Amino acid sequence: MLEIKDLHVHYGAIHALKGISLTVGDGELVSLIGANGAGKTTALHTISGLLAASSGSVTLDGQDLQKVPANTIIGLGLAHVPEGRHVFARMSVEENLRMGAYILRDPKKLAEHLETVYSHFPRLKERRRQLAGTLSGGEQQMLATGRALMTGPNMLLMDEPSMGLSPLLVKEIFSIIEELHKSGITILLVEQNAKMALAVSDRAYVLETGTISMEGPAAALAADDRVRKAYLGA
Repeated sequence: MLEIKDLHVHYGAIHALKGISLTVGDGELVSLIGANGAGKTTALHTISGLLAASSGSVTLDGQDLQKVPANTIIGLGLAHVPEGRHVFARMSVEENLRMGAYILRDPKKLAEHLETVYSHFPRLKERRRQLAGTLSGGEQQMLATGRALMTGPNMLLMDEPSMGLSPLLVKEIFSIIEELHKSGITILLVEQNAKMALAVSDRAYVLETGTISMEGPAAALAADDRVRKAYLGA
């Protein structure tokens, strides 16, 4: 489904991604783990068209995403849940969700997608008229995820969904990620909480200072002493 080959990205003189290559197959949940500043968010921003690559390729089902404007990539079935939620604080929950469906022109389809999101997140339905800025951090993460689901994507890019949440809410968010994966959605997950990420993933990549240092089945990486010492607190 998603294939990245020899991807290089620069911020001015800073070489943020140094020739990374990775794949995410149809129906997989793949994690990209690593420390702060490793280049994880840069990778997602480049995939979704928010950053331009210096060289290399990013393809989705064989289509070159670097030739597709960022605002139309969602129409190819790829949606991005950003780091930090970025909900529209002064709009209601339902207004936020409808903003996620801006490419839909069929009111019936929009209503169907809204009900699908509410089935995944009953709490959002309960708070559909509440201002998004008054939600808890966990609820805002649910809203950001629900907003990304409003176009019925085949694939989700999720950037640090557990950031800033209590341990109880982290478990809830990861339970939701597992549920979405089981429903058939392909997921590329960027996450600092390596233990939780590896527990739910099929495969994973370790990103260190702009390069892929390790890759393989998530269970194998979770058992690897290098990963355990660097990211799992072992």
